Amino acid sequence: QVQLVESGGGLVQAGGSLRLSCAASGRTFSDYHMGWFRQAPGKEREFVAAINWSGGNTYYADSVKGRFTISRDNAKNTVYLQMNSLEPEDTAVYYCAAFAVKGGIDRSTFYRRPADYWGQGTQVTVSS
Repeated sequence: QVQLVESGGGLVQAGGSLRLSCAASGRTFSDYHMGWFRQAPGKEREFVAAINWSGGNTYYADSVKGRFTISRDNAKNTVYLQMNSLEPEDTAVYYCAAFAVKGGIDRSTFYRRPADYWGQGTQVTVSS
């Protein structure tokens, strides 16, 4: 089992920044690619960003590319999402997810393959 705990959400004005963290425990962190997803009210959960097990490759949804940055610290068992130039449309519950390392990956992997573990989510609200 892998436990994932998100933190760092909150209320911010449009144009502002937030940094989300996701702390993992229970298994070897570097055995997992990590992703961030979000779900806005009345909408389906959607992919935001992902990072491979080593941190050497990152993937982004078109809607956040250039504004959000995903990173990880395997020594701290933590993945981060730095969110800049936030827009009201970014308002959602943000979830951290872990994907066991199995063969090659690309961005489509995180759209197609179910995550192995999910966190509980953290609310991000962007006011206009």
